[in-house]
Amino acid sequence: MRTTTRPARPTLLAVGAVALLALSLTACNDDNGPQDSAATGTGASSAAPAGSASAKAPAAASTSAPTAGKKSTSGGGGVTAACTTKNTSVTFLQSSGHASDAQPAAATLKITNSSGAPCTIVGPTTVVAADDQGKAGQLSGDNSQDGSAAVDVPAGATVVADVLYNDVNGEGTSSARYTCPVQASHVKVALPKDAGTTVNVMKANGSPGGVFSVCGTDFKVGAFATR
Repeated sequence: MRTTTRPARPTLLAVGAVALLALSLTACNDDNGPQDSAATGTGASSAAPAGSASAKAPAAASTSAPTAGKKSTSGGGGVTAACTTKNTSVTFLQSSGHASDAQPAAATLKITNSSGAPCTIVGPTTVVAADDQGKAGQLSGDNSQDGSAAVDVPAGATVVADVLYNDVNGEGTSSARYTCPVQASHVKVALPKDAGTTVNVMKANGSPGGVFSVCGTDFKVGAFATR
């Protein structure tokens, strides 16, 4: 009698089931992998999306930088020139009235900025007068005591100072009452640190022919001011 042996099918089926389960798990892992990567990519994209404010920050910082070569105008870097005989004109007007017991005569000294830029008077301004006939020594006065602080004179502007003096002669006859030792038809005016300029004395109304008549030994120059 011949006996035929057949392989057991249940064992083969079990092996196949295990292989199929392994393939299914691999497929599930592969499916989850792209999803996780996509999720990670989405998170990175949302943290710094293209065109966001953080991406433009360097450009914003660069626009706030100063322009190369541009000079600051704050603080006034320019230097004002000194007023001299080269950039000013000088006018000297005799007093409109005689001195009295109550007040002296008052001539007027005018400094006009004839340039196109402002200038400054810093320090004492001196006035020198000499008798036309040379019968008396020259007299001089300045404003070192009454005010010689810096005075700015804009282009085209004029500053004025009073020159106080006595023009009444208390000696001699009444006809010589207003005849003083110094009769000057011109005076020399020197601005600070300047050689000075000689100008004719004008009458009080600005017309020619004025006389700076000084009785006594001195006169006083006041501080400059705008009038």
